[in-house]
Amino acid sequence: MYNRSVVWLLVAVFSGALASTPATAVQASSGVEHMGQWAGTWDGSGSGEFELTLEKGKDGAPLGKVAVTTDQGNYGADLKGLSFSGKNMSATYDFPLDPSAEVSVEATFEADKAKGTWSLRPKGGGTEVASGSFTVSRKSR
Repeated sequence: MYNRSVVWLLVAVFSGALASTPATAVQASSGVEHMGQWAGTWDGSGSGEFELTLEKGKDGAPLGKVAVTTDQGNYGADLKGLSFSGKNMSATYDFPLDPSAEVSVEATFEADKAKGTWSLRPKGGGTEVASGSFTVSRKSR
């Protein structure tokens, strides 16, 4: 009898918490408000231009790509594992200048600006090889 009461109490608590969650919280985690072109700069182990393009894919999932200028050569790459949690974004991409490495990016969006960090690591994990930050502003929606 006691176990059944505890279960019903937990169901009531979680149901109330879910019912009080604003609908905008679900929309914010889709990243739709961040879709568009963003341009700015990166720094860390060097510096250059950083362009981020975010769009909604055919299945509604977010897609993205980067275009980066570096002293070792310019490159573009498609984002993998792109996800949003409110105003925060995280993703990775294969590093075209070294096929054995990948870049992890994290960003926080505030209106028409975003700041973030990047980290270069061997694919599959391992010790960070290089890291830095980037800032971008919205170019278009």
